[in-house]
Amino acid sequence: MNWTVALIFVLLLGSVPPALPSEDVQQPVRIGVVGLVHGHVGWILGREAVGDVEMVGIAESDYDLALRMSDRYGFNMDVVYASVEEMLDTTQPEAITVFSNIYDHLSITKAAAKRGIHVMVEKPMAISLDHAQQMKAVADSAGIHLLTNYETTWYPSVHYAKESLPSIGEIRKIVVRDGHEGPIEIGVGPEFSSWLLTEEKNGGGAITDFGCYGANLITWLNDGQRPTSVTAVTQIFKPDPPYGYVDDEATIIVTFPSSQAIIQASWNWPFSRKDMDIYGTNGFVYAVNSTDGTIGISGSDPMDFSQLPQMTPPHHDPFAFLAAVVRGDTDPEGTLSSLSINMIAMEILDAAIESAKSGTTIQMSSDS
Repeated sequence: MNWTVALIFVLLLGSVPPALPSEDVQQPVRIGVVGLVHGHVGWILGREAVGDVEMVGIAESDYDLALRMSDRYGFNMDVVYASVEEMLDTTQPEAITVFSNIYDHLSITKAAAKRGIHVMVEKPMAISLDHAQQMKAVADSAGIHLLTNYETTWYPSVHYAKESLPSIGEIRKIVVRDGHEGPIEIGVGPEFSSWLLTEEKNGGGAITDFGCYGANLITWLNDGQRPTSVTAVTQIFKPDPPYGYVDDEATIIVTFPSSQAIIQASWNWPFSRKDMDIYGTNGFVYAVNSTDGTIGISGSDPMDFSQLPQMTPPHHDPFAFLAAVVRGDTDPEGTLSSLSINMIAMEILDAAIESAKSGTTIQMSSDS
């Protein structure tokens, strides 16, 4: 609307005409949800509509589970499809978020890549390094983004810790602790525990469920540097069903040329935790939870930090981030969600599982 037309409006109506919609207003990114069996799916189903994404379809073969989730979260059963392929072909999303068992990440990624649809899987990226390599190959061939979502990616304390690295000096040791009392103890649903407690669908127990957080974080904190060796020990402290089929306790030691990382993954903590320490040549930083912690620099008293503000959008939320990546507004390379970081994280996890089974230290190849 030009100024002449605007003036006519003012003269005839006695007021300024309503503003026309801006041409650069972005439409929500169309996303599909694949699987309702992962306990983290509530993250997207219960997310407030803020206009950045629109859920156009859900793929879930278990109708009763979908119906229960519909009652809980309020989505219409008309958007639920029995297969991934049917949902993708009917709704034509721009991206999918995957909340299936971990084994199915590969077949789902192949189906999406075939249609040029971007993918974000829930952690860990894959059930094995072999599956991860196949996922990377099809994603690269199709030219799609393949991201991995971790809860800790969106913790302000995690990013504060990395920003503090210049102050604490060269990294010497990282200790990452993740886990809780156990899946059954915290009340996960049967649709989740039925595969989470199996090697066939999850790749392991606590070593994969919570070891993946540490593998992801230490790789990112070391700027994508590959480790030199991995040693892991797993134990089963809960031998009776539904436990007993996979480890519930795991410790992973990862060596780098000038530092060491220790990942403590457990279904036996007396409380839920996701925290980490980073020790440098000139100080330390301890992220105790998502927003709080302590930093200490040599020669000064340690200082607590608390209630850090959320990260700047779109880096505060997985689906806002996914939308920004799909639109081309954000480059995911080098982020905690990125394919490059998570391929190395998968190398660490794969080596850890092999080490625990063989009782030996796995020497990592120098080849990328």
